[in-house]
Amino acid sequence: MATFSCPISFPFRCSFNGNHNHNHRVDIKINGTHTGPIKLDTLNEIAAVVKADSTPLANVHENGYICQEKIRQRIPTQKQLVDPYRQGLIIERGVGYRQTVVIRSYEVGPDKTATLESLLNLFQETALNHVWMSGLLSNGFGATHGMMRNNLIWVVSRMHVQVHHYPIWGEVVEIDTWVGASGKNGMRRDWLIRSQATGITYARATSTWVMMNEQTRRLSKMPEEVRGEISPWFIEKQAIKEDAPEKIVKLDDKAKYVNSDLKPKRSDLDMNHHVNNVKYVRWMLETIPDKFLESHQLSSIVLEYRRECGSSDKVQSLCQPDEDRILANGLEQSLLENIVLASGIMLGNGHLGSLGMKTYGFTHLLQIKGDSQNDEIVRGRTRWKKKQSTTPYST
Repeated sequence: MATFSCPISFPFRCSFNGNHNHNHRVDIKINGTHTGPIKLDTLNEIAAVVKADSTPLANVHENGYICQEKIRQRIPTQKQLVDPYRQGLIIERGVGYRQTVVIRSYEVGPDKTATLESLLNLFQETALNHVWMSGLLSNGFGATHGMMRNNLIWVVSRMHVQVHHYPIWGEVVEIDTWVGASGKNGMRRDWLIRSQATGITYARATSTWVMMNEQTRRLSKMPEEVRGEISPWFIEKQAIKEDAPEKIVKLDDKAKYVNSDLKPKRSDLDMNHHVNNVKYVRWMLETIPDKFLESHQLSSIVLEYRRECGSSDKVQSLCQPDEDRILANGLEQSLLENIVLASGIMLGNGHLGSLGMKTYGFTHLLQIKGDSQNDEIVRGRTRWKKKQSTTPYST
């Protein structure tokens, strides 16, 4: 009995009796269906193609069967430079990652532009694909082999996203991502999204990640084994420079907007068995009045994660507008203009005056509703500007 895996990821088994030479034929059965006699030479050629097409992904068990999950995932065990299936490649002298993405219909909102939630999902996906191509990915949610041996998983502690322009449905964008050190036990991951057609930067983000013990659910120091795996991939540059990160104040029940009717669904849980951080953003933004969301566009968000949220938790979303911190004329406007100019975004008429130069801010808090106390899940700060009907660059 011999077992192989075919290029379309289905295992097939062949059996024959007696002594056979290369001209003999054997009957092959794939998933219970006979394919008819195949020469042994042809069978050997198929096996050779499969072996050359991928790195060893699974061991044959004693009973002759192959681990189905690893065959279907095809996780590389060595560093890959190009991933044709995900339109990805390694950049930055062998340690950064770039992926080409087409904005799909289910990633946009009513105005045909990508939602913030979609951008965050793309950040998460490209980060995982980066680890995938490094050859370090185990079967965890972005966890390396060393992390799995130590029962460790990644959790995000902070994220800062700046959006200068939202991609539209069908647009092709390039997403660059890379990692760097953050203190002694953390890791920083950054992203840039740019238009493939114009090269203009649409969005940038930075995040901080720490390790949690999957069993105890407590934060953990970074083992030297894991540090040795990921430190060769570190890059010094940053997508967003934060000299003095803004501290987010804690809201109380006196907040202007409150939504206490939130409960995680099973579909909100990720592979680490907790509510994925992208879901939190949806709960935050849904607390803002619809009328404001119809006429304004989010330009930046800062998130400070405090604890994880489980499927049985009851969540409350608080939101307070910063009515006294509207950025209008004066120094604040000049700073905003510099940000716009630095991003390379110009309006069709080449001027910035019609941008309105006003941004509006909100403070957010997600907390778990308890009998005795409310545990914080995440604090947030959002900045908004009025939506524009003009194109973001000269045509």
